[in-house]
Amino acid sequence: MTNPNEVAHHYHSGHLLKRISDGCSRLDLTPPISHDDLAPVDEFHIGGRLATERFVKSLDLSAESRVVDFGCGLAGPARYVAAATGAHVTGIDLTDEFVETGRALTEWTGLSDRVHLIEGSVLDLPLEAKSMDAAYMIHVGMNIADKVGIAREAKRVLKPGGIFAIYDVMQVGEGQMDYPAPWASSSDQSALAPPETYETALNSVGFEVSERIDRTAFAKQFFADLASAQSRSDGPPPLGLHLIMGENTSLKVQHMVRNIERGLIAPIEIHARLPV
Repeated sequence: MTNPNEVAHHYHSGHLLKRISDGCSRLDLTPPISHDDLAPVDEFHIGGRLATERFVKSLDLSAESRVVDFGCGLAGPARYVAAATGAHVTGIDLTDEFVETGRALTEWTGLSDRVHLIEGSVLDLPLEAKSMDAAYMIHVGMNIADKVGIAREAKRVLKPGGIFAIYDVMQVGEGQMDYPAPWASSSDQSALAPPETYETALNSVGFEVSERIDRTAFAKQFFADLASAQSRSDGPPPLGLHLIMGENTSLKVQHMVRNIERGLIAPIEIHARLPV
């Protein structure tokens, strides 16, 4: 069982907003800033913005949609959803620094009227029952052992017919994982589970799973392209995930790539919907 305080501590780095602000200054970016310009630092998942674009298309959102982002982080995907579809997004995250920084970035991008961020647990959402049209979770379940609790809260806040889409790193093979990884400093902070565990949890509360997509090939190409770009650069870019992950960013990424190559983990999408 993962400890929420330890998980929050893993992601807390201190002075994150200043580091992002300094990076923007190096790029001559001052508010108002396009949400696209922040994508290198606020899309904290395999594939970044490219993955988000593919993922969001499956939600079939409109300007009338009310959406909840489980574990929103800095809210990069939430801002993309709001800008691309006009939907209103409520993001929930356990790490106070992510929420505070995400609010500032949302103001910088002029999207505060459509993106609302709250500090809290996705296992106890501060939302009314049947108040949301769609829900999604991107690279969050690896820190939460209670997959049934996640599914139960999604069911509670979604309207009948609502969709819940998940894009997580999931366990697909047996073996010793290498840590630290981007989501956990050690195995004690990790709650990796196979896709079947997610699907069983969703089915147990009444969701109907419609699709499972293995993004392993996409991930391998993404990391190959990333390595190629890094080999041509003199150092890390002004805006990047190293601002979040810290000094051992390279090691965390190396471990994740190695674990994918060894067939232990894979980025998986699962789409589920409540009956009408």
